[in-house]
Amino acid sequence: MKTQKVSYVKANIEDLSIFYRESGPADGPVVLLLHGFPTSSHMYRNLIPLLNEKYHVIAPDLPGFGFSDSPKNTVFTYTFDNLTKYIQGLIDHLGLKRFTIQVFDYGAPVGYRIAVANPEKITGIISQNGNAYVEGLSEGWNPIQKYWNEPNEENRNNLRGMCTAATTRWQYLTGVNNPDLVAPESYTLDQYFLDREGNVELQLDLFKDYASNVAMYPVFQEYFRQKSPEFLAVWGDKDPFFLPPGARAFARDLPNAIIKFFDTGHFALETHVHEIGTEIIKFLEKLPR
Repeated sequence: MKTQKVSYVKANIEDLSIFYRESGPADGPVVLLLHGFPTSSHMYRNLIPLLNEKYHVIAPDLPGFGFSDSPKNTVFTYTFDNLTKYIQGLIDHLGLKRFTIQVFDYGAPVGYRIAVANPEKITGIISQNGNAYVEGLSEGWNPIQKYWNEPNEENRNNLRGMCTAATTRWQYLTGVNNPDLVAPESYTLDQYFLDREGNVELQLDLFKDYASNVAMYPVFQEYFRQKSPEFLAVWGDKDPFFLPPGARAFARDLPNAIIKFFDTGHFALETHVHEIGTEIIKFLEKLPR
């Protein structure tokens, strides 16, 4: 087996520099990996080597995250529509004609927007705790939903705790049977980026705009029904934010969806990358090229 190198690349997309990890044969089927909050493409560091023997893997950092540009929210509009615009710009910059998309957390509403806009390019969708149904939202969303409904300073300030080191570590460890399996550099790196000047403000803007994703759930569901993409859900069933009913709901609109649960939390790849990787490879092998 040939060991594939990983390249760490930046591309100028409109007015921002977008960082991405790239690996695998240039002529291999493309897999686009989209991360969530509060992480970056670093969350895929252990999955990429499992895929890159046969697949051309691209894992970008969203604007405001990781090593992509993170302009202050006073000069950049942090909405999920805008995040999607820059990932679409990267897709166009790289000339991607056909690809499978893997989505997680924030990457899900970005990825589903991309799928809706580019149905002819999507060979399949892999959702790792990437929600598209109201029943998938836990009570942990209640304070954020309160901010959607009443966008005042008090409700905004009540969410600042979501960006603290304690909460970041909690996100990684909740639902995990053996915390020793979670690499500490994961939540430590995430917190490093969260602690950058002005970053909390842009995260609060995105909390507020998450309402736009829930409003688009019917659009995403209609896409699933009309286009019937090949679909795999790989779900940490102890996720404190996105509940198992959200994974099962995909079967309503995609009767052939493959739905697999794993005994772990939100960041399922930290503890179950080999098990999840096996399911992903089985899924990818049957997709059209």
